[in-house]
Amino acid sequence: MKNISTGRDAITIISAGVTIEGKLSSDGSVRIDGIIKGDVNAHGNITIGEHGEILGQVKGSTITLGGKVFGSINADEKIVLESKSMLKGDLITKILVIEEGSHFEGNSKMNLTAIKNEKIANLESLAK
Repeated sequence: MKNISTGRDAITIISAGVTIEGKLSSDGSVRIDGIIKGDVNAHGNITIGEHGEILGQVKGSTITLGGKVFGSINADEKIVLESKSMLKGDLITKILVIEEGSHFEGNSKMNLTAIKNEKIANLESLAK
């Protein structure tokens, strides 16, 4: 596991060939090219590389899936399912991008309440 920088700007890298059993939490962003058997929670972005695999729940700001996830994904902003990705589980996000060739088996829910609240906040700030 390699950590670049500190705090919210930090990027933690789980390299190929690394297996972690347990929960992974980060104040920054995470890139996963190895295997995680447990939940992943980051305040920043999460990128699961083509050879990355997660058996658990994933929560982050923007999540890009190039590998495999067996469990639900919850992104505050956006989820991208790249062409070679596989997701077996549900997802919740504001913005969903599914590339041709990706495999998705589950339910999707667009977080419309968060989008509506964001638009209301933007309108209220413009009115001031």
